[in-house]
Formats: sequence, structure tokens, C-alpha cells
Amino acid sequence: MPTRRATRDRATLPVRGTALLLIDVINDLDFEGADGLIAAAEPMAARLAALKRRATRHGVPSIYVNDNFGKWRSDFRQTVAHCTSARSPGRRLSQALAPTSRDYFVLKPKHSGFYDTTLDSMLRELGIRRVVLTGLAGNICVLFTANDAYMRGLQVFVPSDCIASNTPADNDHALRQICTVLKGVTAPSPALAFRAARRAARP
Repeated sequence: MPTRRATRDRATLPVRGTALLLIDVINDLDFEGADGLIAAAEPMAARLAALKRRATRHGVPSIYVNDNFGKWRSDFRQTVAHCTSARSPGRRLSQALAPTSRDYFVLKPKHSGFYDTTLDSMLRELGIRRVVLTGLAGNICVLFTANDAYMRGLQVFVPSDCIASNTPADNDHALRQICTVLKGVTAPSPALAFRAARRAARP
């Protein structure tokens, strides 16, 4: 089913076949030079949380696609606990976007959410044809995941106000690549609307 009125400025997405992906938003951001990313990620988190609430209200599944930070003996619950703790520089981001019991998650070892993960199988199982990619960093993990989604024939949506990078220039570059190379829609989140399928009229 094609996306309705999809442009760079706005889009209406059918609920069926659409998924919201939150990339690396459960993150301690505890590395040298993270200050710029933290400054961009915290206000972004509020906008993404609002988008996620709206998606959930319409029945769109949320999938956390998160780095395992090289901790091969940990699970996602331990990652959430660590990143939301008081000692985590990324706690405000992680707290604002903490997953619920109804959400899905995939742990990834590298930049792309598709590389060496179960994401591809999960999307097929859920019947997903469109992905709304959000999170960080926009010019690295979001961009790499968008590229792999596009190569798999998925429609790509990346709301411009729901990704964050170390610098505004990095973010703008990623959005240009997604828009021009991957034919993605980069409308801001308030311009993305979800529409449930119309019920067939009774005879």
C-alpha cells in the first residue's frame, strides 16, 4: 500500500505496515567529545517521546535498535538500567525514551541495525514495509540503518527533528543523503500523520 501524500514536507502513513525504530536512544553517552551530542539529544528526546506516544496510540509498533556497547554478556534490561542511572551522562535521554513492556528491541553490534541482527526477520514477521527511523547518531547509525532499509525495499522516513548528531552540519548532511540518495522523507515529526486502514463498508 503506497504512502499517502508523501513529500519532503509532510506525509500520511498507513498504520498497517509501518514501524517506528528508535536507534541507540538507550545510551550512556559516556565518551570523550559527547557534549555536543548530549546537547542535541536531550531536546530531541522530548520530540521523539511525543512521536512515540502518538505512534503507540495508533497501534504502530516501536522497535528499539540499540548498540550492545560490546557487552556480550548483558541484556537489554541491564543496558536500560545502566543508561538511566544517576551516573550516566545520557540519563535524561534514556529516561525520556525508556521502553515499555509492549515495545520490541534488537541489540546490534555495529552501526547498521540490520548488520548481524534479527531486525530483518522481525520486520518481515510484523509485515513492515515502511520504517520511521529516529535516534542517534544521525550521521552514523541512523544513516547506515536507513541505507540498509532502502536496499531492502523499505520506504524510509526520518523525521528531521527526531535525530541528533555531534554537530548540526553532520545532521544536515545525513538528512540530505537520506533525502536525495535514499529517496527518504525527512519531514519533521509534527508533519507525519498516522492513518488507520478504513473498514470495508457493510453490504
